[in-house]
Amino acid sequence: MVILYEVYENLYVNMTNRCPCACTFCLRQTRDEMNNSGSLWLEREPTVEEVIAEFAGFDMTKYRELVFCGFGEPTERLEDMLEVASYAKKTFGIPIRLNTNGLSDLIWGKDTAPMYEGLVDTISISLNTPDKEEYLKLTRSKFGIQSHEAMLRFAGNVSKYVPNVILSTVATTITEEEEAQCREICGKLGVTYRIRPFED
Repeated sequence: MVILYEVYENLYVNMTNRCPCACTFCLRQTRDEMNNSGSLWLEREPTVEEVIAEFAGFDMTKYRELVFCGFGEPTERLEDMLEVASYAKKTFGIPIRLNTNGLSDLIWGKDTAPMYEGLVDTISISLNTPDKEEYLKLTRSKFGIQSHEAMLRFAGNVSKYVPNVILSTVATTITEEEEAQCREICGKLGVTYRIRPFED
C-alpha cells in the first residue's frame, strides 16, 4: 500500500479512501496515482503505528511540508491524522498542511476547529464556487445543501486556531465574477483566497 508519497518538495500522507463527497472533477475518477506514486487505492486503512513506521523510509529533512491529502478526505480519520501530525511535528519539526473539503464538522457532528490547534500550520479548503446550490452539484456531498455553509463556517472558526487558512478554487472552472465573489467571502472570513491551476 502507498501510505506516503512525494509530490514536488513535499511528502503526502494517504490514510483513507473514504470521502463524504463524490466531486465531478475528482482526480481519482481518471487516475489511480499522483506523480508516479503507485496506486493510492488502499487495501485497508493503515493504523497510526503503520503510518508512523513509514517515515523511516524517507529523508524527512528534504521536505518543505508534510501534507495530509490522498485518495480520500483526511478528516474522515481526524483523531488518527492529528496523532500522526503530532508525532511528525515533534520528531521532525516539519510544517504540517491539511488539504480538505472542510466538512469535518459534519463528518463528526461537532465543532472540530479547536482540535487542530498547535498541530496543523496550514489548512487548504476546496471552496469550488461561491454558490451553495452549485457547490452541491459539483461536490455531490452526502450532507446535502447545508455543506457549503458548514464548510465556510469551519473555515472561519479554524482560522482562530491555525495560522494559515486558504480557500481555493480552480482556474478556468468559474467566471471572473464568481472569483470576485469568492475573494469577498474570504475577506469576510479573514482567510486567504487562492486560485489554483487546473490539473487533469
